[in-house]
Amino acid sequence: MSHYVLDDGRLVVAHAGMKEEMQGRGSGKVRDFALYGETTGETDEFGLPIRYNWAAEYRGQASVVYGHTPVPQPEWLNRTINVDTGCVFGGRLTALRWPEKELVSVAAHATYAEPARPFLSAAATTPDLSAQHREDDVLDLADVAGKRIVTTRLHHSVTIREGNGTAALEVMSRFAANPKWLVYLPPTMSPSETTSREGYLEYPTEAFAYYRNQGIPQVICEEKHMGSRAVVVICKNEDVARTRFGVVGEGAGIITTRTGRRFFDDGDTERALLAILGGAIERSGGWERLESDWMVLDCELMPWSAKAQELIKNQYAAVSAAANGALPETVAVLRAAQHRGLDPGGLLERMETRTSLVERYSEAYRRYSWPVASVRDLRLAPFHVLATEGAVHVDKDHVWHMDQARLICGADDSGVLFTTTHRVVDLNDATSEAEATAWWEAMTGKGGEGMVVKPLAFAARGRRALVQPAVKCRGREYLRIIYGPEYTLPENLARLRSRRLSAKRSLALREFALGIEGLERFVRKEPLRRVHECVFGVLALESEPVDPRLLPPTTVSSPRQ
Repeated sequence: MSHYVLDDGRLVVAHAGMKEEMQGRGSGKVRDFALYGETTGETDEFGLPIRYNWAAEYRGQASVVYGHTPVPQPEWLNRTINVDTGCVFGGRLTALRWPEKELVSVAAHATYAEPARPFLSAAATTPDLSAQHREDDVLDLADVAGKRIVTTRLHHSVTIREGNGTAALEVMSRFAANPKWLVYLPPTMSPSETTSREGYLEYPTEAFAYYRNQGIPQVICEEKHMGSRAVVVICKNEDVARTRFGVVGEGAGIITTRTGRRFFDDGDTERALLAILGGAIERSGGWERLESDWMVLDCELMPWSAKAQELIKNQYAAVSAAANGALPETVAVLRAAQHRGLDPGGLLERMETRTSLVERYSEAYRRYSWPVASVRDLRLAPFHVLATEGAVHVDKDHVWHMDQARLICGADDSGVLFTTTHRVVDLNDATSEAEATAWWEAMTGKGGEGMVVKPLAFAARGRRALVQPAVKCRGREYLRIIYGPEYTLPENLARLRSRRLSAKRSLALREFALGIEGLERFVRKEPLRRVHECVFGVLALESEPVDPRLLPPTTVSSPRQ
């Protein structure tokens, strides 16, 4: 027998390695590879054959444990590990404990033979990057191109169509941040069903009803901030960024948009904001509390204008300026005509109504804009501690995530970090639901955007399957930014109320499952290509069509929908 296949095919053990297509097979070629590996046909300066790095191209599901060529330290590379650490040459004797994947090693008592090729030089034993990180410097197009089916723990298999993948490839290759930082992209979010309540498009009653009908007993309502979604990867120091993420010379973290781009063009602003956040984590005991030296946080960064200034100027402000320039003049002319005894019919009343609605539209978008002269003018609200060393925190409920954010923000002395107001609602208690509705009305009545309703459990299953991870319920005035100044007119509301949610909700579930799957793969220290299969999938799904009544006039740099 040339090699062992153990643990129902999850583990392969061979002297010098075993390619995926050879596993479980028997032939002279397989035996030769198991004993000697593969060479390039060349020899080195010591006269020894140069080994072909088959592990760098390995894409198999089974983990392969091998040896033959001594190495200073055992390192995982694409689910393979060489545990020959040269005991006979004065190195160490190493074993792998399975399935824990723990290494056990003892030093050799003596040098029993001199190696023909030195392998314990200082440069070899202390590399800047691990073998996996070095291999991950270049991602293979074949790993993301074409139609792909990604298996996830939460939502079975997710299909990525070839056309969607092509669009994502364009964004990723031209605009994305260093891929080694990109371990997560957040999902889209569905709105609640529309309401029949007069003058409203969305109302808490429908959001609560969705989860109640799914058999979810409790939800958490979180204030929805009008900013831009920001994913923060932060490390305790640059050494951690190097050893855990394989990033060198880019600081101790990054802040990215929901499409994987750097949030700030200005590196100084990013570093200053990361320093504020890192200081708060340190003072709050966050590293020790979570037993980690890195974190991935899901946040909202404000003001909206910090990222969408051009959109505001070219779209929202332009509409406001044009309407405010024309409508008051029109109203003045119609009133003058009426004063002279002419009958403008209903035109004057319509123009007065339109003028009033435009004023409310202008107030709505201006509320979320303010000048930013320095990092102290920004506001960052973390609401999920997504992952830390050894853990993806989907097993904790949303109250736990809010508590972690509160501890971090409470240790901030800059005024930049702040917590998200929230409340837990019992869907079997009419009073609890009514109080949450009154809270939403008060918040949106003061100009707040609205709230996000989530099942109390991070990843909740309803009567039949996974339920929406979140449903947004936005205020009446805020929605003018999305649907225009006159969306509250009865004829417009009637049209918007017939919007279809099925595609949007399917998209949200698939992106949610992919996002969590990518984090779980990263925490398990799988190759970056495996993590990026999920990250790339989220970006690809964003190009799927949804009901246009769920979209703002343009989605380029738009507020988080």
